[in-house]
Amino acid sequence: MHILLVEDDPAMQTSLQRALARRGIHVSLCADGLQAIAQWQALQPDVMVLDLSLPGRDGLEVLAALRALHATTPVLILTARSTVGDRVLGLNAGADDYLAKPFDLDELEARLRALERRAHGGGNQAHQPAPHTSFGTLRLDAASGAIYHLGLPMDFTPRERALMQALLARPGQAIAKERLYDLVFPGEVDVKYEAIEVVVYRLRKKLSGTGMDLVTLRGLGYLLKPTAAGAAA
Repeated sequence: MHILLVEDDPAMQTSLQRALARRGIHVSLCADGLQAIAQWQALQPDVMVLDLSLPGRDGLEVLAALRALHATTPVLILTARSTVGDRVLGLNAGADDYLAKPFDLDELEARLRALERRAHGGGNQAHQPAPHTSFGTLRLDAASGAIYHLGLPMDFTPRERALMQALLARPGQAIAKERLYDLVFPGEVDVKYEAIEVVVYRLRKKLSGTGMDLVTLRGLGYLLKPTAAGAAA
């Protein structure tokens, strides 16, 4: 699981990031309400954990902006504001859950995993993948995970396949390095982020001659796009 923690307390950031990493949850950090939506768009986390008292932009304003974009990402409000009125206000603003500080880590983990299951399971058609996705000369079969070039299956390692599946699931869109790391190395907290660059390097070699290219966009992540020759074909 990948969560975006929007919290301005450095001690809380550090302790939660370390504690949840030990439980197989990757945590990206944001300390400013003004940056929260941009971070969410770049990372596309499974769950956003949102404090209400933030610099730049209040947590409720962040939540309203998120829902105005028709985002379905589950949001758990984690805040010291613990009155019934605060909880009602947060839930009515579009939060999916509300947990007051101080909290129990086991309860937080349970709530996060419940939100992830609710978002990606339970027959929710909005989260069901299409039977296949075609982009340029490539096609992804969602049922089998197989990837084809001009109708012929391509040979990938499991990590290469995971990265390709993530890119083909969002064709033409940049995906953040942190998000790809979480998908390619799920739960592997001892693997450095730089390891994703090795997978990218190998994929670029395998994509050579296919009419597709894996591009690095500084500050945004990686993007799969047709080359000039591939687009012309």
